[in-house]
Amino acid sequence: MRSSTLFQRINRHPRTTHVRIGAAVAPALRRPVTDARCVPPRDSLVEFGAYIGGKRVDVPGIPEAVSLVREHNNAAGAAEAYVWVGLHEPEAPEVEWLAEVFGLHPLAVEDAVKAHQRPKVERYGDSLFVVLKTVAFLEHDELTASSEIIGVGEIMVFVGPDFVVTVRHGRHCSLAEVRSRLEAKPKLLSRGPSGVLHAIADHVVDRYLNVADMMQAELEEVEAAVFADVSSRDIGRIYQLKREMIEMKRAVTPLRTPLGALPQRRMIPSDMRDYFRDVGDHLARVCEQVESSNELCNSILQAALARSNALANEDMRKISAWVAIISVPTMIAGIYGMNFTHMPELSALWGYPVVIGTMLVICSLLYRGFRRNSWL
Repeated sequence: MRSSTLFQRINRHPRTTHVRIGAAVAPALRRPVTDARCVPPRDSLVEFGAYIGGKRVDVPGIPEAVSLVREHNNAAGAAEAYVWVGLHEPEAPEVEWLAEVFGLHPLAVEDAVKAHQRPKVERYGDSLFVVLKTVAFLEHDELTASSEIIGVGEIMVFVGPDFVVTVRHGRHCSLAEVRSRLEAKPKLLSRGPSGVLHAIADHVVDRYLNVADMMQAELEEVEAAVFADVSSRDIGRIYQLKREMIEMKRAVTPLRTPLGALPQRRMIPSDMRDYFRDVGDHLARVCEQVESSNELCNSILQAALARSNALANEDMRKISAWVAIISVPTMIAGIYGMNFTHMPELSALWGYPVVIGTMLVICSLLYRGFRRNSWL
């Protein structure tokens, strides 16, 4: 349910004049004005910077970076500079403050605060709001029934003509590597906000590939254990992998449609559309691999259950064979233990050895027959 308090605060946000990516900057330029009830991000602020001509410019704060970028774009007559702000699990007042600065839509702001959103790409005026699920393979010294193999998080990206705001939830898939790689290559930074969005999406999808490969290796290991000569009945581990594969499928599959349609959006420059199509192709490969791994996990689970039943039947056959062998001496001993006075061979000198020998011969014949029929 949407928060009425959040709507009351954000609906009064003054919007600054923005332009479409790649379009000329409007002459109207004013310094952002913020609501006193909102607070600038502090603990949640990971990093921010102003980028002009593919190079980072040091600025003391976010408002100064926004003013510098917009003054430059206004003078150049084109959106050549932008601001990139990165947050990690911010509070609502902090995101509302950024909404005041950049003119973010209240619905997107609320989604960014609450998290747990479905992967999607939405357009609000002259900006895009992109939700990406992040996954990470968690290493464990010892797996238990409650252990998580795949960690899931989220990255929300606000992309405008002169800004990029990333809101990350979860401790996985840090964007510091993406920022460092872009800053090391001015040509990549000069692509603008859409280039940053592509770098983030490409980084997230690459993590999908790594996790999918690791899960595939885990499934192959479990599959080998199921069909090994040694008795393997660890159904719990297989079910755990099945559960984690479903979790990954929920994170990856819903993103395929919106990411595939992203290159067709007018806000994406024509020279960046091929890059987004390439990311879409990688995501399609991940979806196919996850789907095949999920089907393989189903097959392994069914095979493990069948093998477990076969091993149980084999154990029952062995038990039945030994019971049949032991029943012969038990029967003979029971007959001669009835203590009747007139019984054959009770007074014979060789009666005891004959009875013992008869027991051994019959038991040996039974054991040989069961071995020949693979019961023992």
